[in-house]
Amino acid sequence: MTATARLQTLAAAVLFSTGGAGIKVATFSGLQVSALRSGIAAIALLIVLRGRLAWSASVVFASTVYAATLTLFVLSTKLTTAANAIFLQASAPLYVLLLAPMMLGEHFKRRDLIYLLAIGLGMFSCFVGQPPSSVTAPDPIRGNLLGVVCSITWAFTLVALRHVERDHSRPGLGMSAVVVGNLFACVAAMPIAWPFPAAPTVEWATLVYLGTCQIGLAYVCLTAAIRHLPALEVSLLLLVEPVLNPVWTWVLRGEHPGTWTIVGGAIILTASALRSLHDARVATKVVAE
Repeated sequence: MTATARLQTLAAAVLFSTGGAGIKVATFSGLQVSALRSGIAAIALLIVLRGRLAWSASVVFASTVYAATLTLFVLSTKLTTAANAIFLQASAPLYVLLLAPMMLGEHFKRRDLIYLLAIGLGMFSCFVGQPPSSVTAPDPIRGNLLGVVCSITWAFTLVALRHVERDHSRPGLGMSAVVVGNLFACVAAMPIAWPFPAAPTVEWATLVYLGTCQIGLAYVCLTAAIRHLPALEVSLLLLVEPVLNPVWTWVLRGEHPGTWTIVGGAIILTASALRSLHDARVATKVVAE
């Protein structure tokens, strides 16, 4: 069962990682991609859940910030390189550390300051190494700024989902927030996204893939696996996503992320991995005592 769960987590990470290349479809605008991707994902996940959704005020809040994250990530990816968009989003733990004391009553420790500095250095590197405008990244400055805002809304999403999942008396709240968040993102973007352009079949197929597989199937794999693996292992396996995202975009779209962006991403991912390993050792020591 553990081996299967690891494969499911890796499958989710690989599916998530294809988002950058898929979002770069040429004919559709950012809001059009967001509306269709999230709308298709909401329908696919509703079918998997057989229409059963759990509701609460916390679910609505989590859904709202998740919808903002979905939209901002698409807009950021359309304007800057996929590498910058995903690495900036990966800096979300920086804001989680700042939000956790207020929203969850979880206080960060002095050693976390080193982690905060590393994340800040990685973000600075991504901005310093900003690539020139290109066909696939027409406005890197605005895209990077949206990426920073996206990392903040993603931090709120992570904290909100953790708060939702604390309610063990009502299972399924987290997945309900994911479904409703995609629905919110679709509804919010649709008035501006409509009408849709005439596009090649391959681009329509790409958007269907983004909704059904890159989001829908990925979350199905992840939720199935997360019940059987420690949180540390899941978080480390999911680091495959930001590593592969720029690779797929380079192979499929010919987009080079730039040396400084790669350096910044490596700093952010290494800091995240080391902190996860350190926290796991501390937790193991506490249990042993």
